[in-house]
Amino acid sequence: MKEEINARIAALRDYMRGAGVDAVIVPQTDPHQSEYLADHWQVRRWLTGFTGSAGDVVVTMDKAFVWADSRYWLQAAAQLEGTCVEVMEDGKPQTPDKIDYLCSVLPSGATVGIDGMLFSIVATQAMERALASRGIKLVVDFNPVDLIWLDRPALPKDEVFVHGVEYAGEDAASKLSKMLSNASAQGASSAFISDLAEIAWALNVRARDVECNPVVTSFLYVSPKGSVLFIDADKINAEVRDYLAAAGVDVRPYGAIAEFLGALPVDERVLLSAGQSAGALLPVLGERAVVGTSPVAMLKAVKNDVQVAGVRNAMVRDGVALVHSFMEIEDMMARGETLTEMGVADILLKYRSAQPLFFDLSFDTIAGYAAHGAIVHYSANPSTNATLRPDNLLLVDSGANYLDGTTDITRTISLGEPTDAQRHDFTLVMKGHISLAQAVFPVGTRGAQLDVLARINLWKEGLSYLHGTGHGVGHFLNVHEGPQSIRLNDTLAPMTPGMITSNEPGLYREGEYGIRCENLVLTVPAFTTDFGEFLRFETLTLFPFDLRLFDVNLMSDAEIDWVNSYHTMVCEKLLPQLDAAAQEWLISKTRPLTR
Repeated sequence: MKEEINARIAALRDYMRGAGVDAVIVPQTDPHQSEYLADHWQVRRWLTGFTGSAGDVVVTMDKAFVWADSRYWLQAAAQLEGTCVEVMEDGKPQTPDKIDYLCSVLPSGATVGIDGMLFSIVATQAMERALASRGIKLVVDFNPVDLIWLDRPALPKDEVFVHGVEYAGEDAASKLSKMLSNASAQGASSAFISDLAEIAWALNVRARDVECNPVVTSFLYVSPKGSVLFIDADKINAEVRDYLAAAGVDVRPYGAIAEFLGALPVDERVLLSAGQSAGALLPVLGERAVVGTSPVAMLKAVKNDVQVAGVRNAMVRDGVALVHSFMEIEDMMARGETLTEMGVADILLKYRSAQPLFFDLSFDTIAGYAAHGAIVHYSANPSTNATLRPDNLLLVDSGANYLDGTTDITRTISLGEPTDAQRHDFTLVMKGHISLAQAVFPVGTRGAQLDVLARINLWKEGLSYLHGTGHGVGHFLNVHEGPQSIRLNDTLAPMTPGMITSNEPGLYREGEYGIRCENLVLTVPAFTTDFGEFLRFETLTLFPFDLRLFDVNLMSDAEIDWVNSYHTMVCEKLLPQLDAAAQEWLISKTRPLTR
């Protein structure tokens, strides 16, 4: 495999020489700026062998690097070892960004090549400005992938289906009307949507085009005169075509977008999201383009009452599946049976898939035993698949997509007698989790203003974690969504009632173990005073934390009370759904935490 990677890089360099290109940037995305990709768009993975969900590759005539963030430093180093591709540990102060690096190694007059459909408008413009300041040219039509990747997978062909309004809570026509109102407020008469999750949400359609993400490979043009879905025709059956027509949506080929946009009337004003629409589309539209913000993002992030009720129901079913899963894990460990990380994932899938309304996992399960738990987005495979032993921690990050909601939960459990150090670290992480779960904050507060609540107890001891504390979660959609997040860098989106966000601080001891504690929380109204309206979080996830890992000497009475109250809620919601053996297990796992 290592030799194949080197050969692929060499083949790319041959095409670069022929095209007069001195460097190329291959991003981990698709023309929809997606985080999770269909196999057709896994170019960077194919080119380098690095399988992380983020991280771009830069290839010059003598060097090749993958820029990997902190979640993937260890994984990237392991997967790239022995190849000509090196790791740039993105996020470290000494690590330059991709463009700064290219500006430092390329001479004036050099050329950088990209596929302009794989970079957003804002990213393309930023690259052009930065490179031009050093006399370096950016070409946006360099795309030799099909000439190199001879067995490249085809575009997804999964058939589209309608996500019923009984789950979505609002019909497509209503959503399209709201999108056009938003576009009009930004000075546009129509809108072009590239983001796959936004299209799925807007039209109440789903498919299996991307593993664990029930999205539909398509583009959407929204106009008062009639909307158009650009999609391969064989993905649309007669029933779905009639459904779309009833909502005022025509169907055209997926590859027809440039021709369509270029033929629009000269007085048309088309809204493009600066961060989600491809830079290559901007010159196609010319003066017709209105570059702004997505007319969908906030509408999709704020769940309606039907969606919230669905998520609450999904959490109960997910909690039942988790109880049975962890019961089986414990039973196998107690009997001394062989259980691996991949086996843990199989157990979770077995019980979740038996639940009503189950569709798929919401992401590939992360089951990291001992040192593997310190690899933030670890993915077990046959070559790394560790056998669990009763002597360390197991970190399990998992979730499911049900027709009525999406779940995402992380639990860290001890497989044996935890050490004092493990209990100390776990409790610091939980103190942050509890502090964020109990937060009360004024309307307009953003996630970056809350993030310190999850970190301060770690910081006081010189500890930290480098990933975000919370991400938005879709409704029977992608497990990662914006615009809100809880992290050190500000995304400028206020926490708004109806948003569902993760609460997942962590701590990772390289070579030893990892700890992460994650629930999903719903932003809800708290109260109103003379100083304005205040909001809080309602915890949605239903599954206990490992009581053996708490060091109550580090906890306040209020923190202990929170754990006990949370566990009481878990029992109230789950016990009626469990058989006698599972009830007994859950009661034992939620006994009161005391000093």
